[in-house]
This record gives sequence, structure tokens and C-alpha cells, in this order.
Amino acid sequence: MDRQHVVTALENALTDVLERPVTNLTGDVKLFADLHLDSTTMLEMLMFLEDSIGLVVDPEELDADDFVSVGTFTDFVLATRGEQVAA
Repeated sequence: MDRQHVVTALENALTDVLERPVTNLTGDVKLFADLHLDSTTMLEMLMFLEDSIGLVVDPEELDADDFVSVGTFTDFVLATRGEQVAA
């Protein structure tokens, strides 16, 4: 799985959770500030990604720094799936 695949899956998840189209995300888009996510929508997004791309997340290992932006979240997903994260 590459970065673009993760971003596309994230766009699909956010479109479903936020009930509005979310497209053309870039790495610097802030999940909370720009997209107005909250803890509930974040959990819904994670559940959507569990179903759509098989993401498995241990709630004990969640770190707020992983959810700052599309870029940090993409890195988190790739690391969680055991993929190499490009610098």
C-alpha cells in the first residue's frame, strides 16, 4: 500500500463520516483544525478504515501526534500496516 492509496482511503472515510465530499487532500491539511474532526468522528473514521483497508489499531497505542495532519496520519497508517514510511 502506498501513500496515495492511504490518502484515497482517508478521503473515502471522511466523506462517509462527515457526510460531505472530501477530496484532493494534501499532507499539510490539518484533521482537526481544517476538517473540523472531533474525537467521535476520528473514531468513526478509524472504524471505516478498519473495514475498508484492514487497518488494525490498538487504542492503547494511539498518539495525538499521529492525527495532526493528513501527512502524519498517512505515516501512522503505513507504520501500523508495517509499510515503509518515506521521509
